[in-house]
Amino acid sequence: MPHALVVDDDHDSAASLRALIAGEQFTVAVAHNLRDARRQISLQQPDIILLDLRLPDGSGMDLLADPKLVANSEVVLCTGHANLETSIQALRLGAADYLIKPVNLTQLQGVLSRIMKPAALQAEVEDLTANLAQSGHFGHLWGRSAPMQRIYQQISRVAGTSVSVFITGESGTGKEVVAQTVHDLSRRRKRPFLAVNCGAISPNLIESEIFGHEKGSFTGAERQHQGFFERASGGTLFLDEITEMPLELQVKLLRVLETGRFMRVGSTTSQETDVRIIAATNRAPYQAVATGKLREDLLYRLNIFPIELPPLRDRASDVPLLANHFLAAICEQEGEARRFTPAALTALVEYPWPGNVRELRNAVQRAYVMAQDEFIDEAWLPSVGSGGMLSGWGSLGAVPESAPAPLLPVPAAADAGVPSVTLPIGSSVADAERILMLATLRHFNHHKERTAAALGISLKTLYNRLKEYAAEGVTAEAPLSRRE
Repeated sequence: MPHALVVDDDHDSAASLRALIAGEQFTVAVAHNLRDARRQISLQQPDIILLDLRLPDGSGMDLLADPKLVANSEVVLCTGHANLETSIQALRLGAADYLIKPVNLTQLQGVLSRIMKPAALQAEVEDLTANLAQSGHFGHLWGRSAPMQRIYQQISRVAGTSVSVFITGESGTGKEVVAQTVHDLSRRRKRPFLAVNCGAISPNLIESEIFGHEKGSFTGAERQHQGFFERASGGTLFLDEITEMPLELQVKLLRVLETGRFMRVGSTTSQETDVRIIAATNRAPYQAVATGKLREDLLYRLNIFPIELPPLRDRASDVPLLANHFLAAICEQEGEARRFTPAALTALVEYPWPGNVRELRNAVQRAYVMAQDEFIDEAWLPSVGSGGMLSGWGSLGAVPESAPAPLLPVPAAADAGVPSVTLPIGSSVADAERILMLATLRHFNHHKERTAAALGISLKTLYNRLKEYAAEGVTAEAPLSRRE
């Protein structure tokens, strides 16, 4: 039977906690000061310590800061005097979670159900780190470069806590993969991991999808619906593209983060939630605040533990590892083995990958399909062409010889007569991307799935870019000249 230690100078509060924990099939000891707590730990090492901050002979932080005492115990801060600053300090010292008095039974049950010895979590992380040189991956993430080593260190520190994580980085860098790795190394791993793309849900439905709704709360609400907060109970909720969430809904999310309670649409009764939030955006957070895309108070509440992912061009040494990883998965799926030639790997490393890891994965898949035999050469891989321009097979078609500075010429095998786009040298990457994307959308008669496939990007990325262009007053019907 697991053992718990309650450290609290309030005798009534300690007795109440003791009864609640005993009801969850734990043995329980109580200490009313630091001296008694140390004595209880020496008598029997607890699986979990519920620790008050203010004690007669010192601060609960003093106990938490002694690794010899708490190395094999999960520590949960349990106090009526907690604020965000002290809670973060405790979590940095190794506390797994914190509870606010009066303790909520549902949240307490969640904490007790997730007990894992810190040493066990640490051993798991050390295993992944030790095998990194040989395996090339850490959890779901692949790469041995210095920027990725830093990301692994951050994940190792934050995964075992309940701290909110805010992931930033360009589109395609793997923000959801980082969130999944954090979840899988956390105490919540046995509970759901749900990912929500805030930019892909209709603004009219997003509140209902996140918080749920009651039957009859609006036209079409024919039955009660559980939102993501209920479905992710005890687990992790990943809010991707958080800056696409409407501002009025950001206010409600902030309230949930501060109170741990929410209401379904159409309900007058609030519900408790026990969910860890991981948010992500491909925008610069403070720029998103300045442009009115993200509430400043929500940013501060989410940005407790920031993780910034590097673009693939800043870790080019990882490209061969990633490419071979994607190729191995495709070969297994398709049942036919293929491999890259040395020249192909060189071309992959030299290409700057504006679409990051997602673009690399798509490029490997296309090259696999186009390969004539066992070997994949550079013919069907994107590469850096003459004059510093990018070239690859995924453009709109052949470019006439007289055309100046082609943006994306294709191999001669492409059908002649297909429209092309040109762009003067010195144009920005953002202009190049916008012009090519809108030209491709027009070419495919606004068929978004075909457009995304031709460009080698995800449908989600296409939707996000089109939304940004529309906000700037630029559409596929607008002239494709450069913006002033």
